[in-house]
Amino acid sequence: MPYWIDVSTKAHTLKLYKENRLIKTYPIATGKMLTPTPTGTYTIVNKQRNPGGPYGAFWMGLSRPHYGIHGTNNPSSIGKNVSRGCIRMHNRDVLELAGKVPVGTRVVIHP
Repeated sequence: MPYWIDVSTKAHTLKLYKENRLIKTYPIATGKMLTPTPTGTYTIVNKQRNPGGPYGAFWMGLSRPHYGIHGTNNPSSIGKNVSRGCIRMHNRDVLELAGKVPVGTRVVIHP
């Protein structure tokens, strides 16, 4: 896979790379203290447009069950620790990202 994703929970950023070249940096929201975003290396295992509920315009599930990268119906939450562990993005950003990365893309999450 030429693309991979680097997530910094401390910096609230999601960086998209193609091989070793940074393509774009997006602002994100991450898990709150009681439900932190899990660190580690995962892969995107499924993708769904308009999943309903609080997940905004798109859902990309991770290989860690019940966690994913998704849009939000609350754009003011971006940049904060507010989720139940998922990675939230602006709807326009998650749609752009989902259009570039296929299922199987590696996602590295760290502080």
